Amino acid sequence: MELLQELRVLQPGVQILAGFLLTLPFQSRFETLDGFQTTLYLANVARAALVSSADRIAKVALAGIGLLSVGTSALVSDAAAGRRAGLTAGAVLLTVLLILLVYVPSRLRRQATERK
Repeated sequence: MELLQELRVLQPGVQILAGFLLTLPFQSRFETLDGFQTTLYLANVARAALVSSADRIAKVALAGIGLLSVGTSALVSDAAAGRRAGLTAGAVLLTVLLILLVYVPSRLRRQATERK
C-alpha cells in the first residue's frame, strides 16, 4: 500500500517532467544537440512514460501476488485436509483480499470525494 501511495505522489511530478521533455524538440537549440544528448533525451522520454505506467504495473503485480497467495493456500489446504478444505481456504482468502484491496480502497476514495 505504501508503494502505491508513493507512486501516486510521484506520478504528477513525472507528468510535469514528461511534458517539459516533450516540448524540447520544438525549441531552436534542440537542433544543436549531439548524438549522445539526443540519445539521452530519448531515453529520458521513454523512462518518463515507464514511470507514469508504474502505478498500473504495481497494481497488476499486486493482483498477481494475491492470486498466487490464494492458489497456494488452496493447494496446501487441499493436500493437507482435502478438496473441500482447499476450495474453502482459497475462497475465503480471495474474499478477504478482494475486500481489503478493492472494496475498502474504493469506499475510502468515495468517502473522500463526498467530503470535498
